Amino acid sequence: MDPANSSLQPNWPSPRKEVDEMKAYNAPLEGRRNLLRLDFNENTIGPSPLVVKALRNIPSSHISIYPEYNGLKEAIIKNLECSKEPCFVTQSQVGLFNGVDAAIHAICQAYGDKEETLLTTTPTFGYYEPCALMQGMKIITYPYESDQFNFPFQKIKAKLVEIRPKLLFICNPNNPTGTILSSNKILELASLSPNTLIVVDELYAAFLGDTLLSKIDFKTTSNIVVLRSLSKTAGLAGLRIGYALGYSEVVNRISRVTGPYDVNSFAVIAALAALSDQPYVDNYINEVLIARRWIKEQLVNAGSRHHLGGGNYLLIWPRRDVQEIENCLKSEGILVRSMTNKPLLTGSLRVSIGTKEQMQFFWKIFLKYEQRS
Repeated sequence: MDPANSSLQPNWPSPRKEVDEMKAYNAPLEGRRNLLRLDFNENTIGPSPLVVKALRNIPSSHISIYPEYNGLKEAIIKNLECSKEPCFVTQSQVGLFNGVDAAIHAICQAYGDKEETLLTTTPTFGYYEPCALMQGMKIITYPYESDQFNFPFQKIKAKLVEIRPKLLFICNPNNPTGTILSSNKILELASLSPNTLIVVDELYAAFLGDTLLSKIDFKTTSNIVVLRSLSKTAGLAGLRIGYALGYSEVVNRISRVTGPYDVNSFAVIAALAALSDQPYVDNYINEVLIARRWIKEQLVNAGSRHHLGGGNYLLIWPRRDVQEIENCLKSEGILVRSMTNKPLLTGSLRVSIGTKEQMQFFWKIFLKYEQRS
């Protein structure tokens, strides 16, 4: 800016210091249609046909009406009770959110305050940090350990007892390392600091995870909240629908800081249809697990450095420049995500796992550029 013209610049209201100093979480926004999206762990085949049918059948008159949520919590509960690891929750223990991102934001709004502490791991999902920072919270992180990215349990445990943080966030399986912390270990942490709200982000639990839901009674363990989504498995990422499960009073407080109609009507209708077609979701998960075994075999046979934990994603360290490989894959219609700016993961790509056919296409193109001198 030319100092001589600085007086011409308008004055504008300054935001809170916490917001002014934080960095926004950057997510992909444009240019991803019609490509093989292996960059953000989405469902790679789309939702159940029942979802598409339900959306197409929405009367135009319903668009001008505020959303109604009757039956959605009941459908979530029924779906959970019929799962492979059934759990039993009540309607008051279910909170509805405009995606799990909104739930994370609401938790930090409801429980975070200046000088309070958020304890978590690194690297992990990037949206925890800005949500805490905008509340003026302090953040303490511990890195995953060894080349297997083990959860830093003893360090987290010691710090939990030492400072009694307001919040502890555990992504389980962790994005991007795939690290799984057992339910028993999480319950042990919860017992050590009853006044710490432990938020367990289970978005990827369906893909080789360890869900708490079949092992917890929220009436007796009131300081744990479990987050779930219909984005990764049911394919509703574009409609934004997530939910939180926990002790009734905790869910109530988190829900107080959301708007009355944050979840839109289209998301409600799509969610009801998706929850009614669990076999479709189960089949997709099974396809991903088949593809997971296949790509692991290829990586081992090729001697490629990689890490494959839980979740529907893996890490690969290409022999060539990671940014160059990422760009080459994109030129062939495949999106992956460079982990260059993530602690411990420099030089790696995170690759979402789709169907076997999709992974075969990825592997063919990856080898084409990986082996080029």
